[in-house]
Amino acid sequence: METRDLAGKPVAFDEDGHMANREDWNEDVARALANEEDIAELTDRHWIVINFMRQEFDAKGDAPSIRKLTKESGVNTKELYQLFPKGPAKKAAKIAGLPKPKGCI
Repeated sequence: METRDLAGKPVAFDEDGHMANREDWNEDVARALANEEDIAELTDRHWIVINFMRQEFDAKGDAPSIRKLTKESGVNTKELYQLFPKGPAKKAAKIAGLPKPKGCI
């Protein structure tokens, strides 16, 4: 397990590069993670996806798939790929402080 300093605090990561402890997550950590993923700024639309993912994880124990994201978050597929290029479900889960979604490779 790797530990890095993000937003002024040590944060542990699993073998997939996702946060090991959800309790370490906050919005400053999310911004730092987004920056590492080449997302310079988290807009209101990013936060809609991030907060939806966190709510779904709390309710069901897994991050939602792209299909569920596009059907229920209010962000369509094209916009989701614009917000989180190259693997939006996995990238959004990482920024949301969640484990890699089960459906992602």
